[in-house]
Amino acid sequence: MTLDQYRFETGMYRPPSEGGSASLLVRFTRNCPWNHCAFCSMYKTEKFSLRTVEEIKADIDAMAALTEKMKTLSEAAGGPSGAVTRDGVLALLNKEPALEQHPGLAMLVHWLMAGAKTAFIQDANSLIMKTPDLVAALNYLKTTFPHIRRITTYARARTAAQKPAQDLEAIRRAGLDRLHLGLETGDDELLKFIKKGVTSDGQIKGGQKAVAAGFQVSEYWMPGLGGKEKTLDHARNTARVLNAINPHYIRSRPFRAIPGTPLHQMVKDGKVTLLSANEQLAELQVMIRDLEVTGKVCFDHAMNHWQRPGGGLLLSHDYEGYQFPEEKPRLLALIEQGLAYDQPAPSLGHF
Repeated sequence: MTLDQYRFETGMYRPPSEGGSASLLVRFTRNCPWNHCAFCSMYKTEKFSLRTVEEIKADIDAMAALTEKMKTLSEAAGGPSGAVTRDGVLALLNKEPALEQHPGLAMLVHWLMAGAKTAFIQDANSLIMKTPDLVAALNYLKTTFPHIRRITTYARARTAAQKPAQDLEAIRRAGLDRLHLGLETGDDELLKFIKKGVTSDGQIKGGQKAVAAGFQVSEYWMPGLGGKEKTLDHARNTARVLNAINPHYIRSRPFRAIPGTPLHQMVKDGKVTLLSANEQLAELQVMIRDLEVTGKVCFDHAMNHWQRPGGGLLLSHDYEGYQFPEEKPRLLALIEQGLAYDQPAPSLGHF
């Protein structure tokens, strides 16, 4: 096995909820096929491209070869059979020091030592692949690493809406378990303003089709995205869309004006007035009051920064969040506590 045969691609991004650093990152596509969202900086300097099934399989083979090599060296160093140990990893690097520069080796090691149970398909919208290619790549991943229990990916609601139901069902049967969809807002004016490339009806259709196909659906929304100008419409229409989809997870990603993005410039130009921390929490209160779902509402990101009056985080950052409708009263009570306190300002970027 040459060093070339150990090479595989690894993208930069994955959701925090996908096992922390414990997910295998497998790159099926590169970057984002839409890449026009005014709030996002993730792929702005990169072009989207599809990868062939052969390329993806070669990456999976390289991961498997490295895994077997580390298991062999770990056992030779006194470790248990079939396990990867620190001594085995060090032995590999001693034999092949060039692997210290491998961009994906640390990820692979963390995944193996964490139990090798989950995988995340990169990059931003691999659901856009032709269905037979996506199914073939998923089947190969599951065959090569049969101990994987969950496979997840980012996807666009518009892509899910355009896929035939039987295609979505075939992809689900091939092993893709969860879709992470960027709703951002349910307000049509705001969706157009941020150049999301989909309407609220499209968001509903894509989310509903994904749920019907058997996927776990994780929807992301952005408190504060519309500024003071759109706060109530943003909150109420987001709840309306989420109620229509009834996803398994709703994840809060409060808006941050990232330098270099069009929305950052709009904030600088006075076209969007940022909410204060308390105003952002009040917007969250409106959305939660209107929310009638049976999934989990999560705040698993550092930007959910609100504090308790006595110190510490107001809302749990646990990946499983608050179960609705049972914990809705508890969540609203926490928000009331937070609103009674002069919340410190979040970090919103440099102007």
